[in-house]
Amino acid sequence: MKAVLPVLDDSRNRPYYLQLYDYLKEAILSGSIAEGERLPSLRGLAKTTGLSLTTVEKAYNQLLVEGYIHSRAQSGYYADRVSGTRGSTVPSEEELFEQKLSGPGGEEPAAAPPMRYDPDCFDFNKWKKCVNRILTEHSSALFFEGSPQGEISLREEISRYLYRSRGFSCTPDQIFIGAGTQQITGLLATILKDLDIEHVALESPGYTPVRSTFRERGFAITDVAVKEDGLALEKLPVNIRAAAYVSPSNHAITGSVMPIGRRYEMIRWAVANDSYIIEDDYDSELRYFGRPIPPIRSLEGEDRVIYLGSFSSTLFAAVRISYMVLPPQIARRFARQLADYSPTCSKLEQLTLAMFMETGLYQTHIRKLRKLYAQKLALVLDILRREAADLVSVRNTASGISLLLTPAQADAADVPAAPVTSGAPLTPDKIKRDAASLGIPAVSSDDRILLNYNQIPMSEISGLFRRLIQSWRS
Repeated sequence: MKAVLPVLDDSRNRPYYLQLYDYLKEAILSGSIAEGERLPSLRGLAKTTGLSLTTVEKAYNQLLVEGYIHSRAQSGYYADRVSGTRGSTVPSEEELFEQKLSGPGGEEPAAAPPMRYDPDCFDFNKWKKCVNRILTEHSSALFFEGSPQGEISLREEISRYLYRSRGFSCTPDQIFIGAGTQQITGLLATILKDLDIEHVALESPGYTPVRSTFRERGFAITDVAVKEDGLALEKLPVNIRAAAYVSPSNHAITGSVMPIGRRYEMIRWAVANDSYIIEDDYDSELRYFGRPIPPIRSLEGEDRVIYLGSFSSTLFAAVRISYMVLPPQIARRFARQLADYSPTCSKLEQLTLAMFMETGLYQTHIRKLRKLYAQKLALVLDILRREAADLVSVRNTASGISLLLTPAQADAADVPAAPVTSGAPLTPDKIKRDAASLGIPAVSSDDRILLNYNQIPMSEISGLFRRLIQSWRS
């Protein structure tokens, strides 16, 4: 890494961050900083130049937005390929190692530009301390295979956490841990078959991997529409034993929330039809205004509710730990069958997460995430509503990690929307494509688009979303 030593002029009217931006931009264009070369860290450059961390960050963000540099997860900033640059650099051992992690040629595995990430979303130093404690104080446990039901220490912590945060009691023996929602759903399918239930009602629109899991295992499927107040309960199967998969606290695609009265109504359906409710409480911790909504499992009729939870949206994507809470009679029955199963989650990761929760670090982390994501959500909403109201309508559920967008002409067909510059209507495909080109994850469903804003650093949101709106108008 070459030294970055800009000459800053106090007498110029140009702000320091723009002077630093000019220096770095010219160095990249001239080849003094070669393509793929790592730039100094924010703190390192701030210390070297005597500038504030905010000033350096603003300069880097401007370079990032204009495409002169890109960021790599847990690694730093690197000079991008810019037409007209010359020169090359011999990669360091650290960079060669990262290239091996990234894939052939050192390219990021995601679509170019790589999907964005925000290092403020997770403190890996605290996680590392928990890993080190497990390796130092409990290393002997790692020589033995873990429990197929999940490590008891983690199940105990989950049990305590659910009581404090979601308002219901369960024992560790009722909790079963798996490697992600799909794997948990596979176990669930086995349980339902054992209960002689071969019919499931699924949300429409809903989570595609869950549908695929039940379809591949031969279940009869009833599609049930999701309305403003949640699942259309009048469409649930009657006079037949079934299981209904529902996400009442924050439906990922429509953003609908099931009110308390309809939750009791769903319990009555399950009791009357000798059926079960599969409650997916994904993202329940990430509610930014008001108190979290009580899950169905915390109401009466708990022997009819199978509760699903996950850590994927609150930790980091590489940790695939999900869990389900079974009614006592089913839990005892299924635990006996697990002798033929092998653990699906890393024992080290389970023990680390248990310590992360036991020491209170997880609870502190959740509070930080809520505050951070609430700020990001408010900023994104403000930009879209002020600068793109003629293009998209935005639904704010005050929770989760995504925003629901609908093209204006699809949302109000009888009210002509202002045309985009090209004269072509804005379509969900274009919204999704333009978002992906800027590294913003987007998922489409019918005429709706889910944009995930949570991993975009606060300092990049304004510039990035203005570029996105500009691309919609081009």
